[in-house]
Amino acid sequence: MNLLRTLAKVSSMTMLSRILGFVRDTIIARTFGAGMATDAFFVAFKLPNLLRRIFAEGAFAQAFVPILAEYRQTRSAEATQEFIRHIAGMLTLVLTLVTAIGMLAAPWVIYVSAPGFAADAAKFDLSVALLRITFPYILLISLSSLVGSILNTYHQFSVPAFTPTFLNLSFIVFALWLAPYFDPPVLALAWAVFVGGLLQLGFQLPYLFKLGFLKMPRLDFKYAAVNRVLRQMGPAILGVSVAQISLVINTIFASFLPSGSVSWMYYADRLMELPTGVLGVALGTILLPSLSKHSATQDTQAFSALLDWGIRLCLLLALPAAVGLAVLSFPLVATLFMYREFTLHDAQMTQGALIAYAFGLVGLILIKVLAPGFYARQNIKTPVKVAVFTLLMTQLMNLAFVWRLQHVGLALAIGLGACLNAALLYVLLRRQGLYRPQPGWPLFLVKLLLALLVMGGGLWLMQNQTWLPLNWHAHGWVKVAQLSGLVAGGMALYFSALLALGFRPRHFRRHEV
Repeated sequence: MNLLRTLAKVSSMTMLSRILGFVRDTIIARTFGAGMATDAFFVAFKLPNLLRRIFAEGAFAQAFVPILAEYRQTRSAEATQEFIRHIAGMLTLVLTLVTAIGMLAAPWVIYVSAPGFAADAAKFDLSVALLRITFPYILLISLSSLVGSILNTYHQFSVPAFTPTFLNLSFIVFALWLAPYFDPPVLALAWAVFVGGLLQLGFQLPYLFKLGFLKMPRLDFKYAAVNRVLRQMGPAILGVSVAQISLVINTIFASFLPSGSVSWMYYADRLMELPTGVLGVALGTILLPSLSKHSATQDTQAFSALLDWGIRLCLLLALPAAVGLAVLSFPLVATLFMYREFTLHDAQMTQGALIAYAFGLVGLILIKVLAPGFYARQNIKTPVKVAVFTLLMTQLMNLAFVWRLQHVGLALAIGLGACLNAALLYVLLRRQGLYRPQPGWPLFLVKLLLALLVMGGGLWLMQNQTWLPLNWHAHGWVKVAQLSGLVAGGMALYFSALLALGFRPRHFRRHEV
């Protein structure tokens, strides 16, 4: 398996999903703007998303994939099948209980997660109603993530990567055509979440059937392998929860700031999710099964070399993304969101949050590469300790920044916290002897810095010269053309500089069995 080619496939599928996500958010921004209704929806949607990351894509995947990879390497197909059936039974039971409790306790959940909403009865009641509709999404998407983890372990990466497009399509259909049939119209977005969850799960089941794993779940509290996963999930839940708790605390802070603050941070975060998903999540997805295999066979040299490959590729692609987001912050926001109900003021406020987030983009993506180095060895406690320390430091930065910078300060604290997290993981991997850098790093970094200076300087000149008139208040298609030209120009400058400095695609090819 060519990892670079696999990364390209997974990233292209993720890119398609993210593009549809931007279309989705553009439609939501034009239809609903940034105000009371969207603040209520984004808070309600954030909570099931938080639990999804904790139970499914976060703690569960970290605990489940290394053990599944071990079963695949050392056990029979029948034993692996039984393991999956028992895991599916336990996950379904736990998530059904969590979903039921969440729907019943919706008023208390909103009060804890966004206490500032309590001062506005209409906003609070709308948030509760939206949460009750969206909460079953946690059950549906977690089962979908279980199926996706199995497919990824068996190197069928493209199917799980394409699956999120169904949620975006559901949003688009409900926002464009079904919103007028709901009262208030924002309820359409909540139902889009529920339907999107059904579609994502249903799409993957035929591929699970082809692998021979679509069997009725079983429930056995004494099944040894399930108990191993549960023991690993304990610290994993704590570790993933720390990151999500940080986001909840930011929402609490933002709920006391001027109306629209939650939405401005949401739209900026959506732009951050493009490189984070296309590169960070894709890299983490393809690295974890291979790292787990090397850990199971105790091949420390291949383990370290694979981490080195991931870190280099991460810096090669994440650094220009961070520079591009910062330099093109206003063109991006104006092109994607500044229509009708989304005003110039909303665009400027979102731009500030996006620039602050950009400082932490490399850290956010590096975490996706470095943390699997511990997860693959079934060592979840170390990343948990790092995450707890990072949470404490992030909240200190929140307190230091929020009163002067408001929502921009909250975004900056998250970004700097991610960089701290990544730095600590790197240091610990080195100290524990799990990662030894390959030769050539100093020259690699110098060349990378030169290419970034060429790209960043070129983008700045293109935006600030009279010979290239740009109008970000023009018609939508004009803005799209202008932004496309800037993005294409930045990419051409960066990759041309890399080629001139001696970089070639063959230098980043890596094969795994």
